[in-house]
Amino acid sequence: MSTTTETGAPPLTGRRGSNLGDTIFAALAKLSGIFVLAVLGAIIAALALGGSKAFIAFGPKFLSSNDWDPVQETFGALVPIFGTIVTAILALAMAVPLAFGIAFYLTELAPAWMRRPVSTAIELLAAVPSIIYGMWGFFVIVPIMSQYVQPFVIDTIGELPLIGPFFQGPPFGTGILTAALVLAVMVIPFIAATMRDVFDTVPAVYKESAYGLGCTTWEVMRSIVIPYTRASVVGGIMLGLGRALGETMAVTFVIGNTNRIATSLFGPGNTIASIVALEFPEAETGSLKLSSLLALGLILFAIAFIVLAISRTLLKPGMKA
Repeated sequence: MSTTTETGAPPLTGRRGSNLGDTIFAALAKLSGIFVLAVLGAIIAALALGGSKAFIAFGPKFLSSNDWDPVQETFGALVPIFGTIVTAILALAMAVPLAFGIAFYLTELAPAWMRRPVSTAIELLAAVPSIIYGMWGFFVIVPIMSQYVQPFVIDTIGELPLIGPFFQGPPFGTGILTAALVLAVMVIPFIAATMRDVFDTVPAVYKESAYGLGCTTWEVMRSIVIPYTRASVVGGIMLGLGRALGETMAVTFVIGNTNRIATSLFGPGNTIASIVALEFPEAETGSLKLSSLLALGLILFAIAFIVLAISRTLLKPGMKA
């Protein structure tokens, strides 16, 4: 005679196959996590061991020196660190407002028939290879900057006190600001797509309630949507910042590739990624130059980690979504 529960259904019994499947799945998930940590540790170890020769030879001075002389075998990381941080910050300053405007328009203002084409265009921009952005920047943006933008800015803003020195110098077209502009165009699709997706996750009842109380579209965005999606929005911005910090070829085309700290945003410079791309093919195995380039890679890794840690710290109080 078969037994049944009070509801008339047969009792639940454990199945060996199901338990085995759960065990295998748990083991594979654990191995995946360990694999990621192992790869990350291997990268850090390779960069640390490869750059140890430079750190031993120059010590802490390696971080504060702006020398880069392969002939004299004197190397310093200050110039590429400066260029990396400045171009990334300028790129975010230009990209975040535009990305937010795009996401805001697509989720709150755009008619339904326009949302899909614009969203597709944004995703296509994210898929464009970086070298294409570099070629576009060199053949299109640089001439525009040298012939129109930089001369106008030099004659106007460049004459102002305090901020004027940041917009002076010969209008070559290449430089820190041009590199930041190209980076901004590159990271806008990543940030905008992330913001658009997370804005769509806000429950409609929240926004409808706010509209019912008489809030405007901007008030709903400011008081409902942004607080609800703050963590994800910051995560999207950090994704764009990571792309800007590590970009190589696009920056190499337009930054000028000069190992000095420019006092003007129109001046040439270098980033960690661009100097590694330029100098690595010429570095001999076991040389101090190769070790210095690997040390720069480790520094770039540390910068990215610090940025991520800061973003996590900012999100701790009252983190949502």
